Amino acid sequence: MDRNQTSLTVYFEDPFWVGVMEREQNGRYEASKITFGAEPKDYEVYDFLLKYWSRLSFSPAIPGDPGVERDTNPKRMRRQIQRQMQARGVGTKAQQALKLQREQGQLERREVARGTREEEQERRFALRQEKRRSKRKGH
Repeated sequence: MDRNQTSLTVYFEDPFWVGVMEREQNGRYEASKITFGAEPKDYEVYDFLLKYWSRLSFSPAIPGDPGVERDTNPKRMRRQIQRQMQARGVGTKAQQALKLQREQGQLERREVARGTREEEQERRFALRQEKRRSKRKGH
């Protein structure tokens, strides 16, 4: 049976309010970081998710927990929900996923920068060669 779970944690990370969207589906865990400016209201967060859900860039998938679904006692479930509401910050799994996403972004930026640098060197070399050829013509 497929297990799909999504959670959003909003917390204050000086100087901004940050949200971490975590989703786990089919045994794959992904996370995305959202930076809000001022403290967002509940309806603003909901509106943001409705508008920009498709644009969120999630981290590469890492293996998730193959949790077992069972019926949970309602009192226990309520206690677990209260604990999750009281907990602040981001879990280590989310931090790992976001770190992986950040590292991939760095690698992509390095490749792009390397490519542009090489193109610029080739362009300068071609200019020098052209200048050398024009001097040899004597015109």
